[in-house]
Amino acid sequence: MINSKLKIGISSRIINSEKYDEKRDAISHDWPQFIEKIGANMILIPNSLTNVNNFLNEMNINGIILSGGDNIGDDRERDETENKILNFAIANKIPVFGVCRGMQVINKFFNGTIEKNSDSSHVKNLHDITLVNNQLVASMNKENLKVNSFHNNIITQSNLGDDIEPFAVTNNDKTIEGFFHKILPIAAVMWHPERDSNEENQLIVKQVLVKKLFWNE
Repeated sequence: MINSKLKIGISSRIINSEKYDEKRDAISHDWPQFIEKIGANMILIPNSLTNVNNFLNEMNINGIILSGGDNIGDDRERDETENKILNFAIANKIPVFGVCRGMQVINKFFNGTIEKNSDSSHVKNLHDITLVNNQLVASMNKENLKVNSFHNNIITQSNLGDDIEPFAVTNNDKTIEGFFHKILPIAAVMWHPERDSNEENQLIVKQVLVKKLFWNE
C-alpha cells in the first residue's frame, strides 16, 4: 500500500552532549506529535549533510518547517543549513513554515532585521494577537487568538524583509507575530504552535503547508 501522507521536512537545533564531546541534532518531542496531528509524516533534516539539496530531492519532501530554538548566529552549521533549505524550497516551489527562530531566519533571508525587545513582556507569556489578513480570518472564523511566547526578539513593521506582509500582530505592542511572503509559498509565526497543539495552531500550519492559503487569490 502506498503511503499518501505528505512528507514534511523539519530543521533541527544543534546541542552539545553533556556526557560526550560531540554535537547532536535535536528536535522537541512536541514536533512529531504535532505533524502527526496535521496528517503528515516528519523527516528530520540533519545539519551535517554534505549536500542538502541531494537529501531533500531524494526524500521527495512536500513541505518544510524551520523550527525554533536558539538565535541566529549561535551555530554556523545550522545557519548555513537553513539558508540552503530556503534556497532549495524557493527553487522547487516547496511551501515553508517558520517558527520563532524560523520566522527570524526567513525575515533575515529577505533582507529584514531583528530587534531585541526592550522588556521581557514576550518571554514565557501568553498574549493576545489579532489576525489582519481577511483570507485567514475567514478560514479560521475568528480574528483574535491567544498564543504562547518564549523569545525576546521582535519584528516590527519597519524591519520586515522584502515582499513580506503581516497576517498577525500582537495586541499590546503591535509587533509582528505572523507573516507571509507575497509571491513565494513561505509564511511564519513567532509563537510555537507545536507547544500548544490546539486546532487553531494545526489549522494555521495546514493552511500554509497544505492549502497554500495566501497564494491562492
